Order: sequence, then structure tokens, then C-alpha cells
Amino acid sequence: MKDVYLSKSDEDLMSLMINRDSLAFEALFNRYYPALCKFTSIYIKDYNRAEELIADLFMKLWDKKHDLQIRSIKKYLFTAAKNLAFNEVQRIKFHILSINDREETLDYPDTYLNPHEQLTSRESYSEIMDLIKLLPDRQREVLLMSRIDMMEKSIIADLLGITTRTVETLLYQAVKNFRLLTADRSAI
Repeated sequence: MKDVYLSKSDEDLMSLMINRDSLAFEALFNRYYPALCKFTSIYIKDYNRAEELIADLFMKLWDKKHDLQIRSIKKYLFTAAKNLAFNEVQRIKFHILSINDREETLDYPDTYLNPHEQLTSRESYSEIMDLIKLLPDRQREVLLMSRIDMMEKSIIADLLGITTRTVETLLYQAVKNFRLLTADRSAI
């Protein structure tokens, strides 16, 4: 019975899933879960956490199956996974040291920034991320993968299914637009 679902298109599986067909949901899960976990782990650098995020994504998909109006399930899942990854990265970056962590670092005061420097750093990071969010989607994606995740252009091209030359062009445009946005901000 399950073999029948393997040959069905994403659209057919979505229609069946909306009608509470759990086998259709399972087929979608099996089709996209591994790729989504790999994709998400590129951003967050933690495969186990990526698995948790993607499992949660699929649970939400099942819970909200009647409310969703999705044209392309693949595009929806990868966009949602990317957003979850970005949220996770921000959550990790803004994580405040616990008391135990502070006690361990008392012997090395130069290792961490003082509270004022931490606040200034967070504000600068937030301003930069706000500006990056203003870039077109593809430029933002390539810029973050290149400059934040330190990924090579060839890897970015493979992940996004585009040529290395397109990655270079998008990166050039992203940096150019980012400079314009920062110039506009400094003029205010």
C-alpha cells in the first residue's frame, strides 16, 4: 500500500494529507526529512538539533494541514526550514551566559566582553541583521551563507541549485545593496 504513495506527486500527497491521510503525510516526511535536516544543519552546525527542528516543522504541518494554502510543498518546507534555522542561529547568538559559565571564566577576564561591550555588540549585530533582512531573498540567502556561515561559493551553488557564477553575481549585488543600505542609515 505504501508503495502507491511513493509514485504520487507532492500535490497529490498534499491533497490526501489535507483529507487526513497519514500515509500521504508519511510519504512527504520520508521524501523531504533527510534533505531538510542536512539543509538546516548547514546553518546551525548541529545535526541533532536540525532533526528536532524539522520534526517540529512536520508536526506543525500536520496540525495545520487544513489552514495551509501551499502551492509548492517543497518550496514551503525549505523556506520554513531556512527560517527555523535563522531563528535558531539568532537564539544561540543572543544566548546569555549562565551563572556556571561566568564562574568558569572568572580566571580569564579578557575572554569575554564586559556588559557594555556585549550590549554594544548585540545592538550592532541586530542593526546589521535588520539591514540584511531588507535585501532581496536570494541575495540575503547567499550573503548569509557566504559571510556568516563561511561557505564556499561552489557549495552554495550546489545547495541552491544554481551556478557558481550566479552565486558570485548574487553576492556582488548583495554586498553592493548592503553598502547602499548602510550609507542610507548613516545619512539619517
